[in-house]
Amino acid sequence: MSLNIIVLAKQVPDTRNVGKDAMKEDGTINRAALPAIFNPEDLNALEQALRLKEANPGSTVTLLTMGLPRAAEIIREAIYRGADSGIVLTDRALGGADTLATSYSLAQAVKKFGNFDIILGGRQAIDGDTAQVGPQIAEKLGIPQVTYAEEIVDLKDGFVTVKRRLEHGVETVKAPLPCVVTVNGSAAECRPRNAVRVQKYKYAVTPSEKAKMPEELQALVEKRPYLLLNEWSAADVNADPEQIGLPGSPTKVKAVVNVVFTAKESRRLSDADAEIEDLVKELIANHTIG
Repeated sequence: MSLNIIVLAKQVPDTRNVGKDAMKEDGTINRAALPAIFNPEDLNALEQALRLKEANPGSTVTLLTMGLPRAAEIIREAIYRGADSGIVLTDRALGGADTLATSYSLAQAVKKFGNFDIILGGRQAIDGDTAQVGPQIAEKLGIPQVTYAEEIVDLKDGFVTVKRRLEHGVETVKAPLPCVVTVNGSAAECRPRNAVRVQKYKYAVTPSEKAKMPEELQALVEKRPYLLLNEWSAADVNADPEQIGLPGSPTKVKAVVNVVFTAKESRRLSDADAEIEDLVKELIANHTIG
């Protein structure tokens, strides 16, 4: 059977390079100050989608991402690895969204997309580590969800069988389609770029990117429609302005504190229980731990 597969992915700041300018005064991430990468667990989800595509001839994989216009970079990256197309949901009105507003916006985009069989995404994004968006999208769409997936074992007769990696073992479950599956980082790594696809799709662009290209490249995109990526706004997906961006985000960051640990003094302890107990009490009292 052929499948319409949606992969949810996010372009995230590289948290290995966090500096003093990583946060804005309002508590949101200063994405312009950090290198942007493909969220690691979303790559694991992409690999599971590509395996489903290979096992079910005629299937398509569409990447859906929400963010700044530059998020089209991860769509191209997904296409180089085997995805068919992608959608960038981008709009200033979407800025500052928490997980509730993000999941609402993405669910609206899925509804606009229309017919789909399965939605795959990473368990969580490294810029928030909430693991909430995937399950919230499933709830908003009113469809089943399977979390902590490590492998799509089988998909047939309207059901998907998934192996889940849990804290104390492995669980295999079956869920009816359509459904949302979020994938762990312990799943198979995503395959590398395909050189032929890189050459074929290196000029794949969104309409806003196309407008900034030299005229000869714009003409090339017009001759090859498969190079034009979809770019949707909040209005395109019929999003309620009160449920997106900051207005739709009940989660507020009250303060951001930059904590820098410095070695001001050292203390040598013996193996006496009383000394260790006193140190632990001191660390709890000054909020170093606990």
